[in-house]
Amino acid sequence: MVIGAGALLGGAGLPGVGPAERRVVVDPAQPPWRALGRVQTELGTRCTGFLVGPREVLTAAHCLFLSGPRHYAQPGSVHFLLGYAFGSYAAHARVVSYTIARGYDPLREAATAGADRAVLVLAVPLGTPDRVLTLAAPVGAAVALGGYGQDREEAVDADLHCRITGLARDGEGRPLLRHDCSATRGTSGAPLLAASADGWIAVGLQIAASVGGAGGLAVPLGP
Repeated sequence: MVIGAGALLGGAGLPGVGPAERRVVVDPAQPPWRALGRVQTELGTRCTGFLVGPREVLTAAHCLFLSGPRHYAQPGSVHFLLGYAFGSYAAHARVVSYTIARGYDPLREAATAGADRAVLVLAVPLGTPDRVLTLAAPVGAAVALGGYGQDREEAVDADLHCRITGLARDGEGRPLLRHDCSATRGTSGAPLLAASADGWIAVGLQIAASVGGAGGLAVPLGP
């Protein structure tokens, strides 16, 4: 069962992070991390997102849902801070519109988790070719995952040596990728990355962190 901003039922502790700390701070100016930025609303919610086009950012749909008033944030109140680190960032853009994947329901997360994705359209283009990530099916089990975790939200923390461990399905049958990467709340919307012959590719979109150990779920991004 998927809970709130990304947690699976299990034991206690920081969701998605096991007893052995595997996360390291990475340079957001270097590939593949230069595609990442912090997605935040003017009400203070924060997640991760990454460039998939000149003005397009991919993130988790649940990051845009305001649990208090129980509605989605207005596009103009959502901001993308490219390459954010310790109060500085490479560029900033306000969101002018966004599209939620068909079938996602923030009030039925366990049933619709496989559709937990959204494309943000930025007011100005920030996605130069060297910053845009290609979406593809996994090329193997080895992956990396980094984002703005709630316990270290001023920098991109990444688990560079983790794996896709299997497949799952949401309550309506949509596919999900299981992984053992160390990543907690706040990394929702981060890319699950794999190395290919042509460079880094995004094979999944982080949406949930396991409670009681490292790991979580990602929406597959391949065709």
